[in-house]
Amino acid sequence: MKAVKNIKNEMLKAPRVKAEYDRLGPEFRLASMLIEARSKAGLSQEALAERMGMKQASVARIESGRNNPSMRTLQRYAEATGHELKISMQPR
Repeated sequence: MKAVKNIKNEMLKAPRVKAEYDRLGPEFRLASMLIEARSKAGLSQEALAERMGMKQASVARIESGRNNPSMRTLQRYAEATGHELKISMQPR
């Protein structure tokens, strides 16, 4: 059985797959960052949702990487996990 990493590397050899993977990179990096912040705060999605005044399903959508949360939602997420939201732009 192939390891997931090997399967991923094989799939990324296809130019169309690689282009889409690269295009979605920022969304998935944000999702990973949010999940890590929640995890470090020792919170479940349900507990975080309660702190933010929303439903667990909303937190799941935010963390899925398929949703573009508003700045206000990101700020509330950061505060609820004990983090400070900082946004920056980097030259390419």
